[in-house]
Amino acid sequence: MAEILVAYATKMGATEEIAEAIAARIRSAAHEVTLLDAADVSSVEPYKAVVLGSALYAARWRPEAVKFLKRNAPALARKPVWLFHSGPLGSDLSAQKAPPRVRELATRIGADQPTTFGGRLTPQTAVGFFAKKMAQGSMAGDYRDWDEIELWANHIAEQLVAAR
Repeated sequence: MAEILVAYATKMGATEEIAEAIAARIRSAAHEVTLLDAADVSSVEPYKAVVLGSALYAARWRPEAVKFLKRNAPALARKPVWLFHSGPLGSDLSAQKAPPRVRELATRIGADQPTTFGGRLTPQTAVGFFAKKMAQGSMAGDYRDWDEIELWANHIAEQLVAAR
């Protein structure tokens, strides 16, 4: 079994792609990594550390990510955990506050509040009426900063190496 779990909850695939990049960076630091949709994780017990990301829509995390945190809270409290969310669009990509329940769960498990990454909304990937309408307007585009994501993943990899 891999030592690090990178789990994600996504609607249109952008958060999954961020999770893939994070997993690849942690692997490059000689760690075994499992990458899974949060809904497919039965237990976090086998892992030494966990990274969880969720898409952020209308100031809400994906339900499967919140369920993941609730279901695994006791085990997560005993290991290093990093959280991120993606979703801000447009020119204002400032850090977004996590929903109250996620902030509460992060505090309970001893994790820092989620790091914010820009999101992606394109006509090709939009799912749902409102997203499809937004993808035709000024908010459409890919606002993910891959250098920022890489730096954050590097920080995690360094902390994992230091903890060995």
